[in-house]
Amino acid sequence: MLNQGWTYTDRLDSLPPGLTVLDYYAQRYRHSTRQMWRDRILQGQIYLNDKPTRPETRLQRGQYLTYHRPPWDEPEVPLRFDRLGEDEDILLVGKPSGLPVLPGAGFLQHTLLFQLQQEYPDIAPIHRLGRGTSGIMVWAKSPQGRSQLNQQLRHQQMLKVYRAWVGDWSHGDRLTINQRIGTLPHPTLGTVYGATAEGRWAESRVAVLSRSSEGVLLQVTISTGRPHQIRIHLAAVGHPLLGDPLYSPGGGLNLTVNPQTQTYPVPGDCGYFLHSFRLGFHHPTSGNWQCWDCPPPDRLR
Repeated sequence: MLNQGWTYTDRLDSLPPGLTVLDYYAQRYRHSTRQMWRDRILQGQIYLNDKPTRPETRLQRGQYLTYHRPPWDEPEVPLRFDRLGEDEDILLVGKPSGLPVLPGAGFLQHTLLFQLQQEYPDIAPIHRLGRGTSGIMVWAKSPQGRSQLNQQLRHQQMLKVYRAWVGDWSHGDRLTINQRIGTLPHPTLGTVYGATAEGRWAESRVAVLSRSSEGVLLQVTISTGRPHQIRIHLAAVGHPLLGDPLYSPGGGLNLTVNPQTQTYPVPGDCGYFLHSFRLGFHHPTSGNWQCWDCPPPDRLR
């Protein structure tokens, strides 16, 4: 079924001289070709300061562009999720692998946020999980819940424990990883997160739970929550998640074109096993410590 479409707004705070409307979209949003952006402008889908515009129109600082994307068919994803706990301030949800949390990359209504907003219009995620990651998330239902939980997250006061599956492991039974995480160039998205010395500090504590001929089961506890942190950190020490299409040993990017789709790997691609297993925090109203577990899929038990 078609969704309801969406309007994307860009405010032009800084611009190189002489940039046109077509230049802006073709250079900034490289998931579409220059010809595709030209067609959208000529079809009246893109406005400049709320008025139809032309591809060759030159832009100025302080203006704003709006792309009125018409309704589209979204990729199929698992829309069922588990409710693990709830009160007037918080909602604990068990997310399936494959379900995006927030809109983006062709997903709008096939997201956990949209599904929850049908019942809770003001609900807000406190932290995020990648599309391919399953497990527990906490959402705020009240302003008090949102404020208090966000503060705990910023001050690294939440307990976040994950289960991860790698092909092998050469670092002993325990390892602390402190690789910095920042942006790396990507041919279609512009930039994505990866291991880089110029990035922000991040820490992951790894413990081996079991080993077999099929792989190694790890428990990973994180105090920071950089985007794709566990995927990047395990790749950085030479052991990316088994089946991870994007991150390669060393924490860099696999930029091999998929022969079936003719696209580069992106962070939202699935295929790996990573599960948010345990989440602990102080309740935003009572202040009591709460710790919740979400049963992992069979391979991560």
